[in-house]
Amino acid sequence: MFTPEATVPVAAQQQIVATQVTDENRISFWPQHFGSIPQWIILEPTVFAWMDRFCADYCGGIWNFYNLSNGGVFMAPEADNSEPWTLFNTMNGNGGELSADAAGIAVCLMVYSHHACRTECDSMTEHYHRLRDYALNHAECNVIMHIID
Repeated sequence: MFTPEATVPVAAQQQIVATQVTDENRISFWPQHFGSIPQWIILEPTVFAWMDRFCADYCGGIWNFYNLSNGGVFMAPEADNSEPWTLFNTMNGNGGELSADAAGIAVCLMVYSHHACRTECDSMTEHYHRLRDYALNHAECNVIMHIID
């Protein structure tokens, strides 16, 4: 029997959605998602440090937190304009221009991967894979993957 759902691509059926965390819930973001991971308290400042390392124009600021419908999370710098962020990864020689959310995704992926290797924590590895699944369907996937490769 033919059903309309059968014609929808699998990727569209399983689309991962990002939802910005409200101001009231920001305080519980890190312990809620990363509280069982060793040294989780250093994750946020590490994201800031890696952004500073990858982006010559980065000079701090407010970051937004996002929950993903697949259980993943990430943070991204708040952008007052649509100017792209230029990132350059000196470890692989790759760079590119990204929106604020894509820049946040790229930096979070790098930090999550590094922290998973440092702590050998399966939960941290799961966070990496959930965010990577979201990144693979992001409009700026190619640039994100190029930066983190």
